[in-house]
Amino acid sequence: MPQITAMAMLQLALLLSALPAQYLISKWTSGNAAQRSLATQGILDAWTDARKTYLNITAWVDWLSSWMPSVPVFGAEEAFEHALEESLALDLLMQSNDQGYFGASEEKRSPRPEYVLHRVGDVVLERQNRVVGVIVGWDAGLRAPPEWLKRKKFTESEIKRLEDTPHYRILFSGPDPSSLLIGYLPQTVIHLFDGYKPDIPTLGQYFSHFDGKRFVMQGWLKDLYPDD
Repeated sequence: MPQITAMAMLQLALLLSALPAQYLISKWTSGNAAQRSLATQGILDAWTDARKTYLNITAWVDWLSSWMPSVPVFGAEEAFEHALEESLALDLLMQSNDQGYFGASEEKRSPRPEYVLHRVGDVVLERQNRVVGVIVGWDAGLRAPPEWLKRKKFTESEIKRLEDTPHYRILFSGPDPSSLLIGYLPQTVIHLFDGYKPDIPTLGQYFSHFDGKRFVMQGWLKDLYPDD
């Protein structure tokens, strides 16, 4: 196996930080004041993370070592294809499923538990990556297939805690204006981002309009979440 030198690690760090920096700067130079403020904070957070991880040789070696067993080697095409098929299957489940996973259940959410703090139509900010999305569904506790839990590498204690933690189905904008990302996130990693109207594809399927604070549900969605 080739040796990873300090110079090689630095070059890798700079390459990996170039794309997010370019993206954040492009966001800062366009949009309204709220968008620029969000992008500015993102740049500061990205640099803080870079000093702690991207520019930390030990952290990079640990990260690479942890991923080495997962990288397919010559002659392991079958294992790679199996992993890819499993990943695609989970992504399809995230998009739509009949098992009620990932906040997609058609079961009426009423009465609404007091510990479910956010509502369908709320605009929220994901804390770690500072991306804005809109809630389109929620579960009072974790509802996900075993394959997904295995892929996330949760411990038994983490799963037990998450089973009692509200989870939200959230739409995010993808890398380009026409793409869409769907997240299933615990309540602990998001918070409200009032007064901001993100431009996310397919929102019209769920909501009639934005009232200046949050999105107003279409009738069919209101039937599922009457207390929101």
